[in-house]
Amino acid sequence: MKPPPVSASKRALKIVVMGTGPFAVPMFQALVQSPHAVAAVVTRPAHAPAGRRPPPNPMRDAAEAAGVPILAPERINDPEAIAAIHAIGPDLLVVCDYGQILSPAALAVAPYGGINLHGSLLPRHRGAAPVQWAILAGDASTGVSVIHMTPALDAGNVIAVRETPIGGTETAPELEHRLAAMGVDAVLEAIDLLVAAGPLATPGVPQDPARVTRAPRLAKADGIVDWSLSAARIARMRRALEPWPRTATFLHAGAERPPVRVVLEDVAVVDESAAGHAADLAIAPGLSPGSILSVDDAGLVVACGENTRLVIRRLVPEGKRSMSAAEFARGHALFSTARFGNGAWHQI
Repeated sequence: MKPPPVSASKRALKIVVMGTGPFAVPMFQALVQSPHAVAAVVTRPAHAPAGRRPPPNPMRDAAEAAGVPILAPERINDPEAIAAIHAIGPDLLVVCDYGQILSPAALAVAPYGGINLHGSLLPRHRGAAPVQWAILAGDASTGVSVIHMTPALDAGNVIAVRETPIGGTETAPELEHRLAAMGVDAVLEAIDLLVAAGPLATPGVPQDPARVTRAPRLAKADGIVDWSLSAARIARMRRALEPWPRTATFLHAGAERPPVRVVLEDVAVVDESAAGHAADLAIAPGLSPGSILSVDDAGLVVACGENTRLVIRRLVPEGKRSMSAAEFARGHALFSTARFGNGAWHQI
């Protein structure tokens, strides 16, 4: 595809793109097709344990397909890495889903500094997992922000923003895919604003420190269900924590039986208003969160915190295939004491 001509009022920049994950790919591909010149891609080094393939690197794949030179320094702020980028002579660094924080010396390599495409409405959800934390928090909407970078994490002036509602059943991969596409126009707009302002300017709107929230990198333990949370919160976990670490719990059927770890694959909040009588909805005394309230073809209904209920429709027992909750129940003796909880058995 032939790039559009550069207007007299705009300057084509030489750009170095820094990224590793899939979130950066649509933006990179759009820059390759733009009037700007993508001189190189800086990405994560390809490391892998002996005998294994290196982890996926969508940006490396996209750069190779576009014929763009690739740099993969261990540490972007090492003098050798900075010198290699300086030798390219970029006007601007465009960073997204890269994984390292650039020092003042690294940002100073380009006259326009660096911009970063981030998957949230900054200053909300600063950090490595903004898409997941937006769903976990129950946000009605989210979006993308392009900031003029500083050495502080996700803290620069916001130059361009795009906002979108979060779908009621949307998972993190689905939302991330939409946000990555939205990031294309936001990045192109931000570059136009930078060019118009000039290399010594700091365009954009400063972030309000009082509105900052954090979106730290997820750990495997974040996927273990705490059944004292509300059913709505647990359902959001199931959507947010795909494809990793996923949402898991343990079935306990008695002190003499080992707990069975299961991944929750399809769940729904029980509509309490549909039953019609509040008295019928109250979870019986003595049935703590995690107790199995009913089993039928629709699934397993489980007591949750705040007097709410969650129905598990599909799950994946450890080491086995995905199955309906009803099929799982037929293969396990669910006595009256059976319940879901963490990895350690305790008597109800």
